[in-house]
Amino acid sequence: MIDVPRLEDLGDLSGKSVLVRADFNVPIRDGRITDDLRIRAAVPTLRYLLAAGASVTACTHLGRPKGEPDPAYSVEPVRAKLAEWLPEVILLDNLRFDPGETANDPAFVQALIEGHDAYVNDAFGASHRAHASIVGPPQFLPSAAGRLLHREVEVLGGMNDRPRRPFVAVMGGSKVSDKLAVIEALLDQVDSLIVGGGMCFTFLKAKGHNIGSSLCEDDMVEICKALLDGPKTIHLPYDITAMGPDGMLFEPEAGGDVRQIGVEIPDGWMGVDIGPGSAAQFGDVIHQAGTVLWNGPMGVFEDPRFAGGTGAVAQAMADTKAFTIVGGGDSAAAAKQFKVDRDMDHVSTGGGASLELIEKGDLPGLEALRGAPNVR
Repeated sequence: MIDVPRLEDLGDLSGKSVLVRADFNVPIRDGRITDDLRIRAAVPTLRYLLAAGASVTACTHLGRPKGEPDPAYSVEPVRAKLAEWLPEVILLDNLRFDPGETANDPAFVQALIEGHDAYVNDAFGASHRAHASIVGPPQFLPSAAGRLLHREVEVLGGMNDRPRRPFVAVMGGSKVSDKLAVIEALLDQVDSLIVGGGMCFTFLKAKGHNIGSSLCEDDMVEICKALLDGPKTIHLPYDITAMGPDGMLFEPEAGGDVRQIGVEIPDGWMGVDIGPGSAAQFGDVIHQAGTVLWNGPMGVFEDPRFAGGTGAVAQAMADTKAFTIVGGGDSAAAAKQFKVDRDMDHVSTGGGASLELIEKGDLPGLEALRGAPNVR
C-alpha cells in the first residue's frame, strides 16, 4: 500500500479555505454532460470539507485547449452540474486555459494557491502528470489525498499486496506497444494473463498464425514470442469475429461479410473481436479467479457487430465471485455500456493513471503529496 496523507491529516479546517484539484474531465456533447461519473465521484471529498467548516474551491482541466481560453472547453456545464449538488463549491475556469498548467510554471502555482490554507488532490486521472495543479500546491500548503484518490491508491497501489488468487489480468486494446510495460509488470504478479482486442493479433502472429489484414505491430512480434515463452500462462483467443474485405467499421449498412472463424484469418479479412468460443473460455478463467483486473476491450465494442466479446467479458466480471477491478478508460466505458459497472468492486476513474500506477508503483501526484509541509 502506498502511503499518502488523508483528509483527516489536515486537522481542524473550520474557517479555512481549501483548494481541491478534481478531475472533472467529463464527456460533453452539444453542451450537455453525457457521463457525470467523475463529478459524482468527487462529491464525498467535497462534502467532507464543507462539513468540516471549510470554504472550498475546486479546479479541473477539461479537454485539451492550447493554453488559451476556448469556448469549446468551457467548464460551465460542469459548474452547473456541480451546483445542483454542492452550490457552495466554487469552480475555477479550465486550468489548461493557462499554459502555465501543463508547463508546471511556478508563477501559475502561486496564483493558484493564493488565499488558500490547504490543498486536496482528488484527481487520480490526472495524477500521472507533473502539471502545476498536481505537483505545485503540495510544495507550499498542507495537503492530502481526497476520498477518491485514496481509494484508487488503496486498490490499485495495493493490488499486489497478497491478492486473492488466482490473480488474473485481462488486457485488451489496440496496441501491444502501448501496454508492454504494464504487461511485463503484471506478468511478475499475476497467475495468468488474458489477451484480447487488437493486440491479440500480434501475439497470434508470433505463434505463427495468419492474421490477414488484422491490426499488427510487426516490430513487436519477437517481444510477444518471448512473453509467450515465459513462465506465466497467456490465454489467447482461438476463434475470431472477422470482417470481410468490403466491410467498414461503424457502418453496417455498407455491407461486407462478418463471420466467426478460427485463428487462421484469410488474406483481406480483418479480425475485429474475439469469437464466442474464446469469450466463453475467457469467462471460465475469470469465474475461477480470486482477483481480476480488466483493462481494455476485447474488440471494437462501439460497433454492435463486434461487441460480443467485450460484453461477454463484462458479464463474466459481473458474475464472478472474484474481487474485480476495472482499470478505467475504455474498460470503464464498456462496463457502463453493458450495465455491469455497479457490479464491479472497483471502477477506476483514470485510464492512463491506473496503468502507470500498476507499472511504476507510484505517480508524480502521489509523490508530491508525501512531500507536503504537513507530512515532512
